[in-house]
Amino acid sequence: MKKKPRILAKKVIAKGKWLSINELDWQDSEARIRTWETAERVDSRGAVMIIPLIEQSDELILVKQFRPPAGRPVIEFPAGLIDPGETAADTADRELYEETGYHGRITEISEPVYSSPGMSGETLIIVKMNIDGECFFAGPPESCQEDGEDIEPLLVKRAELKNFLKTRAEAGWGVDTKLLIYSYAL
Repeated sequence: MKKKPRILAKKVIAKGKWLSINELDWQDSEARIRTWETAERVDSRGAVMIIPLIEQSDELILVKQFRPPAGRPVIEFPAGLIDPGETAADTADRELYEETGYHGRITEISEPVYSSPGMSGETLIIVKMNIDGECFFAGPPESCQEDGEDIEPLLVKRAELKNFLKTRAEAGWGVDTKLLIYSYAL
């Protein structure tokens, strides 16, 4: 008879300021005891990813930033960690403004999902936002990045996204998986 898989024990192998590497002992459906290594953020409440669309121009607001684990600049949707006491909506508003200078109206908030469940149990909430381009007729706003952030906002027409990502990847930029999947879904 098959059993329901379950976690039996968790052991911290290594812990830094931001990440913890853990070893999970778990029981599979055949009642075999197995081991799995996982990474998780320390004291995490999850993260948000924002899909911001400027309504009048049908442009997405993306960000380019150097990601040390990738060793290169990566194109992504704006995103960030949920701070203590924040909701996903609060975080989306804050992160979009910090990273790009834009603000908008939230149109949809997903349930928590997993972006890399084979490696981490971190959850991600996807927030769709519409931006009124009329508020920014004088040009893109200044961002309010935190110390250590070097983020470049990029405006890309949705119809041109797939080709934009292809040419940037060919030029050596990294492309976030979630952004590429979004371009395929268009």
